[in-house]
Amino acid sequence: MAAVGHHTRPGHALFARYAFPPNELGYCGPPGTGALPSGADLAGYAREFDGAWPYLSALADTAGQPDPLDEQIVRSYWLGGPLLAEVDAPALLARLRAAFSGQVTGLLAEVPPDGVLANHSFHVFVVYPWARFLDRDPQTPLKVMQACRIRWGVVDSVDDDHAVIASRPLTFRSGALGLAEPRDERVRWRRDGLSLAERPIPGQTVSAHWDWACGVLTDAEVTALATATRTTLTLVNAVRVASRPPPGGL
Repeated sequence: MAAVGHHTRPGHALFARYAFPPNELGYCGPPGTGALPSGADLAGYAREFDGAWPYLSALADTAGQPDPLDEQIVRSYWLGGPLLAEVDAPALLARLRAAFSGQVTGLLAEVPPDGVLANHSFHVFVVYPWARFLDRDPQTPLKVMQACRIRWGVVDSVDDDHAVIASRPLTFRSGALGLAEPRDERVRWRRDGLSLAERPIPGQTVSAHWDWACGVLTDAEVTALATATRTTLTLVNAVRVASRPPPGGL
C-alpha cells in the first residue's frame, strides 16, 4: 500500500490529500488528474485550484512565507489554526471578490469585511452558492456542503477499502445551519492498493473530504477544524438573517 506524499514535500503532500477528492470528481482544479496523486503531481497544478489559491496566497502573505504550499499554510487552509486570526480579513475579502467576479457565489457579496476566514469552510459555506438554496429545498445543498466540507470523525471499523467513522453531519433546522450528534458514515481509505493516507485504525480521529479519508488528526487539529467550522457556520447564519427582507417588505 502506498500513500500520498511518501516521496514529496510535506506541504505538497498535504495539499494533494485534500485536493484530490473533489478533483477526482471534476469539481476543482485541472481536468485529467483523476489518478491517485503522488503529492508533487497534484500540487504542481495548485494554482489551477482557483477555490483554494487566493486563501493560500493570503495565508502565505500573512506568515511572510514565500511558498503558499508550505505545510503550515496548507494545514491552516484545510484544517484551521491560529494563523487564520492574523489574516487581513478586508484585504482577503477584496481578493476573493476580485477572483470570483462574474461567477455565481453564495453570500460573498453580503459578508462583512471582518467576517472572512482563510479556511476551506468559508469557501464551502460562503463562496459556493449552495447557501442561497437552503430555504427552497435544503436537501441537495446540505448533501453537497456536507460532502465538500472537511469533517472529522472517530474510526469505528476498517475493511479492505473503506472505514466507518462517527462524525457530526451538517443540519439545517429553524433556518440555521449546525452540526448534529455523531452518526456513522462510510468513507474510502484505499483504492486499487493506493490511498491518500495510512490505513486508519479504530479509535483514531480522521479527516474526510467528499468520500475519502484524508488522514489522522491530532487533538489540536480536531480543535482547530471544529473551531473554524463553527466560526463559519455562525457567520453564515448571521449573514442569512441580516440579508432576509423584512416580512411584508419589498
